[in-house]
Amino acid sequence: MTDKPLTEITGDIDLASSDVVPTEIVMVGERSGLSYANIRTEWAPELAELELASYATANPSDLYDEPSLRLLAQDFSEGCFAAFDDSRLVAMGLGVRVHFDFNQPQHSVSDIVPEDHSSSGDDPTGDWYYGTGISTRPEYRRRGIGSEMYDLRKGVCRQLNLRGMVAGGVIPGYADHKHLMSADNYIAEVREGRLYDPTLSFQINNGFEAVCALANYIEDPAVDSWAALIVWHNLHYTSPDDTQPDGTSPNNTQP
Repeated sequence: MTDKPLTEITGDIDLASSDVVPTEIVMVGERSGLSYANIRTEWAPELAELELASYATANPSDLYDEPSLRLLAQDFSEGCFAAFDDSRLVAMGLGVRVHFDFNQPQHSVSDIVPEDHSSSGDDPTGDWYYGTGISTRPEYRRRGIGSEMYDLRKGVCRQLNLRGMVAGGVIPGYADHKHLMSADNYIAEVREGRLYDPTLSFQINNGFEAVCALANYIEDPAVDSWAALIVWHNLHYTSPDDTQPDGTSPNNTQP
């Protein structure tokens, strides 16, 4: 589970033949033309298959399985989205609510979602949205799905008054530079625009800050298991301490 916007699916899976049917469409993508809906428990098999195929080099224990996806749909369906071309599942964007300590940023996927899949990892009291992954079928790449998934999840942050979005982003481009520089130096070069990373550069262009490198974030030999901590701040967030006597926030008084 990592926030990777345009993943490449391998293998001979056929999600087009599944019984996944989108209901209660929450958005139609302006660029992609796809229909977006909140995930449902009955879609868990197809969602699991999509993520597993998307992260072909990852350790399956680092990914959602069917039971944990059912739990996620039960716990935080409003924060997770599936994209459809008619009735064909083509992408998904998942996440959970967490408390995140930026003074101790180092963590792994299993610190967010337990390896034993005993829970979804969602904490209803959490004040940050943690993006656990975006997966997209290869024939639907470059259609704006990644940006639309980010927009939907940023909308969740605004609706639920969360501080913003945080995630461990994969850095596939580091595979070509890991013998030349540290992961932190690579991230700094991408941040400054001197190097291009197909995932991290995309995330920066979508308003995220690249904070630091995460060691042993997710098992991925190509990049020696490094990832980047990324964060997007919700400028509409209002601290509970700022709530006015009538229960409204100062932001709500603005036109």
